Amino acid sequence: MSQPQKIRRASVSASDPPTTIPIPSNPRGLPPSSFAGTSPTQTLSTSPRLSTSPGAAGSFGGRSLKAFGTARQLQAFLPAAFPAFPEEEGTATPRTGKIKILLLENISIEAAQFLKNAGYEVDHVTKAFSEAELLDKLPGYHAVGIRSKTKITAKVIEKCSQLLVIGCFCIGTNQVDLETAAKHGIAVFNSPFSNSRSVAELVISEIIALSRQLVDRASEMRAGIWNKVSKACWEVRGKTLGIVGYGHIGSQLSVLAESFGMNVIYYDIIPIMPLGTARQVDTFEQLLQTADFVTLHVPEIPDTIGMMGSAEFAQMKEGAFLINNARGKVVDLAALADALESRHLAGAAVDVFPKEPGSNGPGFNDDLGDFIPRLRKLPNLIMTPHIGGSTEEAQRAIGNEVANALTRYLNYGTSIGSVNFPEVDLRAITADDVRHIRVCHVHRNEPGVLRAINAILGSHNIEKQFSDSKGDVAYLMADISGVGHEEVREIYEAINGTRANILTRLLY
Repeated sequence: MSQPQKIRRASVSASDPPTTIPIPSNPRGLPPSSFAGTSPTQTLSTSPRLSTSPGAAGSFGGRSLKAFGTARQLQAFLPAAFPAFPEEEGTATPRTGKIKILLLENISIEAAQFLKNAGYEVDHVTKAFSEAELLDKLPGYHAVGIRSKTKITAKVIEKCSQLLVIGCFCIGTNQVDLETAAKHGIAVFNSPFSNSRSVAELVISEIIALSRQLVDRASEMRAGIWNKVSKACWEVRGKTLGIVGYGHIGSQLSVLAESFGMNVIYYDIIPIMPLGTARQVDTFEQLLQTADFVTLHVPEIPDTIGMMGSAEFAQMKEGAFLINNARGKVVDLAALADALESRHLAGAAVDVFPKEPGSNGPGFNDDLGDFIPRLRKLPNLIMTPHIGGSTEEAQRAIGNEVANALTRYLNYGTSIGSVNFPEVDLRAITADDVRHIRVCHVHRNEPGVLRAINAILGSHNIEKQFSDSKGDVAYLMADISGVGHEEVREIYEAINGTRANILTRLLY
């Protein structure tokens, strides 16, 4: 095992981890700016929808990617609006400094190294930041990477005027004020499926552990108690699993459960084609009344907060089990404690909580809720510290996906995959395209914007252009040619001064 891997593992498992992680020069021999086939020297489009594997002939409009040349690594014009990088006197090119990225919550070292190799200044911190810490330390950074504990509030967004993009290295994005971010021209990316397998496997392990009361038996053995019992211990074969939310995780779980001989039903708010022999039921109530195991895989939105309360537990079969690896606010934990204490439910597994500590240590206490002491005393209740996606494979895949999304957006303006932003992409500017500039213009969704922008760009050749909107925010990308260095600031200031402007970036 190489030394960088040892450094990373120590930082993850240590009881008192360091505040920051040193980023090694090259932990796995990655070529500069290379991660999962996205080196800017490769022949490819920046769009993730096109194949970039060596054996696949990628195409765009029916033509080989090679017809478009080698994608050029673009760099940003950083005007005075970015106070961290004042323009140097006497430079011929109005481009100074590097993009700065702050990674929090022990994001994978491979992701940090990839971003560093891409030419960014990267600070890598193990812990989550509070709002006060973000207000103090985030100004000066152009991008931030977080997991589930750090909260990016409207107050933080409004103070960090230089922030361009937020990467959520997880599935959920409820820790970010998405609407405020969009209104400030900040794209938010996440990883919607990279940890799906890890979460699905955890659910399968919990189903078996609950069926056999494994956690209680293991705890008794550690206490010196031999308690061999078979009463209320079951095989999972032939039992019915009810999946609430048949998305990336729910559908994978469905396949795994069938391989154990389980019958699978699922409920979703939209019709979804089942995998295998799974069957979609018409109502949530029907699922609760039928399933031996109910597992939740839904986002935290107003419609799902508190969706499992006393009334819902009462509808579940006597002796059934509940599993929640979704979001903490989805389940009323006091009501769950009631259902377990009354023995209406035979057991439960909870991996997420309404409030979670910001770092590892003795923080799981009564401050999180008066239900905590009750839960600790209950038999056949598995509680884990939000580890659904905490595997080496999942964190590496998440780091890969989100780091690539951040790089594509910062380097090329590509917003494909953004959760709060119009999804826009253009074919890459190649190494042969000299004096080309990419205009990335976030603006309010109002009439007349394109006319105003094209009037500014009209003296140059507009090579390609695409615009889309999402709610009150629109995003325009345009490539123009025949632009001299002396014209960059003039173009930037003209577009930045339009009435609907939110954020303007020029890449070249």
